[in-house]
Amino acid sequence: MSMIPSFFGNNRRGSSNSFFDPFSLDVWDPFKDFPSSPSFPRESSAIANARVDWRETPEAHVFKADLPGLKKEEVKVEVEDNSVLKISGQRHVEKEDKSDTWHRVERSSGQFTRRFRLPENAKMDQVKAALENGVLTVTVPKVETEKADVRSIQISG
Repeated sequence: MSMIPSFFGNNRRGSSNSFFDPFSLDVWDPFKDFPSSPSFPRESSAIANARVDWRETPEAHVFKADLPGLKKEEVKVEVEDNSVLKISGQRHVEKEDKSDTWHRVERSSGQFTRRFRLPENAKMDQVKAALENGVLTVTVPKVETEKADVRSIQISG
């Protein structure tokens, strides 16, 4: 029996010892015993983790999300608790024709939700959203900050 533990599963010969076989076809799954629940499903879809860029300009917070193939009716932009921007949506499963032969299915379907807590300088009542060419752009204007009035103080002495 080897002193090296078999982190990568059993060896391909099927022996019961804990022999480390670097060429084994079995792959160690670190999440094998991790509990699965509806809030943390084992499989994830491509849009479940919709990629979002958040950029802050002097005038606004601008969010851009890649949502290829979705229509504006399938996407929701909401404000929660007057401080959280929520972007969610769903891609529906394509209807399957029994006479079709599928060779590969890589596009996924399902729901996605992303939430962003915005700073106090966001005007949550003036949020605008547009979906163009599969890119959702959400613009949240910022409160104009007053420039501090600076005056010089003469130093005596």
